[in-house]
Amino acid sequence: MQIPNDFALYTQWLAYATGAFFLLMLLAFLLKWGIRFRLVGATAFTAVLTIGAFGLSLGLFSHTDIPGAVRYNLVYDDAAAHVVIVVDPTVTPEQVEATLQQAALDIAPFGRLGNNAQAVMVRARTVLHPEPGISLPLYLGEAVKLSQDPDALGRGQSEAIAIQLYSENFAQLPPAPEPTDT
Repeated sequence: MQIPNDFALYTQWLAYATGAFFLLMLLAFLLKWGIRFRLVGATAFTAVLTIGAFGLSLGLFSHTDIPGAVRYNLVYDDAAAHVVIVVDPTVTPEQVEATLQQAALDIAPFGRLGNNAQAVMVRARTVLHPEPGISLPLYLGEAVKLSQDPDALGRGQSEAIAIQLYSENFAQLPPAPEPTDT
């Protein structure tokens, strides 16, 4: 299930809920209901949630979509300089190149442990099953995210991505299934 991350919409609905709780709290104090102090807590809590959602809606998450990139799963990340993603075995070299670029952009370079070289390597692999019960990992390419300025990698500036595809490994992939007209 895909959950949308439109925090502006969440902020709007949380503001409505905060206003509703506030009006209900005022009514409870005027009519001296027994739950009036609980409504103070509910109002304060929804106000805190609204402020938090507003902060997230300011654009703290920027995401760049690369055309042609396919869905991938992160299977290894040593929190330093090496990341491995897995893609479907039916990918083309163009899709792998776009997906490596997408993954390299998605990987947050700052905060990585002991990364004095200021580079993060993302390798793409797939898993082949030549026989039942046998799995063969096959690396299709790698992208190295470099930074020219030692301090720039954490700020997202002056980044370069060097992509290398392993063309000899693409020959081992099964042929793509033919599209059927139904």
